[in-house]
Amino acid sequence: MSEESDKLLWKPTQEQIMSSNLQQFMNSISKIYSVSFSDYHEFQKWSVDNPENFWSAVWTYTGIKSSVYFNQVLVSRDEFPGAQWFSGARLNYAENLLRTSSDKIAVIGRLEDGTRHTLTYQQLYLRVEQCAAAMRGIGVTSGDRIVGFLPNVSESIISMLAASSIGAIWSSCSPDFGINGVIDRFGQIQPKLLIACDGYLYNGKTIDSSRIVEALCKQIKSIQCLVIVPVIDKFKTTTSERGGILFENFLIKENTPKLVFEQLPFDHPLFIMYSSGTTGAPKCIVHGAGGTLIQHLKEHRLHVNLSSHDRMFFFTTCGWMMWNWLVSALASEATLVLFDGSPFYPMPKSLFDLAEEEEVTVFGTSAKYLASLEKQGVKPCETNDLSELRCILSTGSPLSSRSFRYVYRDVKSEISLASISGGTDIISCFVLGNPCLPVWEGEIQCIGLGMAVEVWDEYGNSVRQKKGELVCKKPFPSAPIYFWNDKHNEKYLATYFGVFPGVWVQGDNAEISSHSGIVIHGRTDSILNPAGVRIGTAEIYRQLETFNELVDYVCVDQVWEDDVRVILFVVLENGVEMTDDLRSSISSTIREETTPRHVPKKIIAVADIPRTMNGKIAELAVRKLLHNEPVINVDALANPESLDLFRNLTELTK
Repeated sequence: MSEESDKLLWKPTQEQIMSSNLQQFMNSISKIYSVSFSDYHEFQKWSVDNPENFWSAVWTYTGIKSSVYFNQVLVSRDEFPGAQWFSGARLNYAENLLRTSSDKIAVIGRLEDGTRHTLTYQQLYLRVEQCAAAMRGIGVTSGDRIVGFLPNVSESIISMLAASSIGAIWSSCSPDFGINGVIDRFGQIQPKLLIACDGYLYNGKTIDSSRIVEALCKQIKSIQCLVIVPVIDKFKTTTSERGGILFENFLIKENTPKLVFEQLPFDHPLFIMYSSGTTGAPKCIVHGAGGTLIQHLKEHRLHVNLSSHDRMFFFTTCGWMMWNWLVSALASEATLVLFDGSPFYPMPKSLFDLAEEEEVTVFGTSAKYLASLEKQGVKPCETNDLSELRCILSTGSPLSSRSFRYVYRDVKSEISLASISGGTDIISCFVLGNPCLPVWEGEIQCIGLGMAVEVWDEYGNSVRQKKGELVCKKPFPSAPIYFWNDKHNEKYLATYFGVFPGVWVQGDNAEISSHSGIVIHGRTDSILNPAGVRIGTAEIYRQLETFNELVDYVCVDQVWEDDVRVILFVVLENGVEMTDDLRSSISSTIREETTPRHVPKKIIAVADIPRTMNGKIAELAVRKLLHNEPVINVDALANPESLDLFRNLTELTK
């Protein structure tokens, strides 16, 4: 057996391929346009070369509802940015997510303490109707900003859909953000209405948010109304000086006006998302309703093979784009399974207990979560009935080869494992899964349909089986429509188009494999450059996952003697000490599996590693500390106190 075939972990049966949405969609395209495709990659190329035909077909296939049909799919197709999608169309995002009002379950909500509730599509529609009426009653109109400081509960979805039905712009943060982190975000967009929780549950603890909520109302002067979602019942009465009201009391439940879906242009603003904000003020990224809708429908229906029979779960907070991505599954009439709390409470396998109990078919999580499960010895295949589960999605950081093997060995052997990658910037994916393709160890299955993705070297040459910048050469519908308060699009252009004019640069260090799969080696801004050799930090992290002694780690470069040297910080398991033998073992493993240039010059044990609210390692923050540079917006970090561990380290002065 060849080395490559050893890395083949799973492939769909012919029956699975032929019955998939993707194959049926390909077949319909073949008939309509009299073209044939030998494989997915030919079809993907056709989708990029023929954007008008492809995206028009997606619109029809997914049944997008609109009051006015588009008159042209793509205007100024060679301008990037600047291309306009589906000109003339009038639609509403919320209407497309509430296309049915049946008694089928739309939302299952779970908290870590076992609290459970459900909403049918009919009940969800009614709650949105009541909430939209209440919003209109306080003067909310199209273009107003509505913000949610909320956990991942059904009230978050209801509020977002009510806002978007009116044409208001929704933005949310999870309640684990610090006060300055929330103000840095919401304060920029001047919201009219704040919908906030009184607190949340995490790892068996009850965290009171009332102090932060009151501070938000005092410091963000544009807030005219406060609505409280009582998760821990701290707000027994209307406690805010701004006239806070409980969510249930806010809803218009008697003589409720009929829900009106404002018919708006395709690129009407829908969501404001935020960059991480660890190196400066968070950028406020504005996404359009139509682009978000059609991109999510494409990814759900064709790449995840989603249908109304599915129950989709994704472990996410309302501060991560995967929440927005998950909620859009309502447009496929699937059932959403929500969870808020610690994924490891009361035990490490808790999320797989939830997947079994709720008969989840699509399970989404982070690469970090899967790596943590393996280190804790969790084997769901032995403890849980996952017979309904057909797909696992992983994102947030590159999924290591070891975690690929773990899933097929210890979770479920017959399953589609889809590592996916994109980001807040595009509220979707550039590269992702495919129900018709095999899964190769360590690889993302394919480039997304309609996405002109390539990997370029520093000279702008397209390369394969070689590391480079992940770029997108042509417009796509879910690109941001603009940044908030960005005069003349200066920040927008500098962020994505500053390297290669007219070409989107995502900031990922990537490689296209011999299978036309994709390997993400880490962020380009996390590239180490000792002696002029470019090294992705993910290459080093992959080797560290074999060490049970290590809980966490971060790798950065330090300017040293007219060059840079690689510094590795590690968090050790309880009871483990950093010995010369352990350092030597780490160094030799990295040297043997990569190159001598990858071997850290210093390996230092610390108590914690700074991470963003979305769980990503804050490499740039650590690097700034090593060079005595200020770290801005520490409230963007989940554990800002960890920064002190990296200041003035004597080990780095020699």
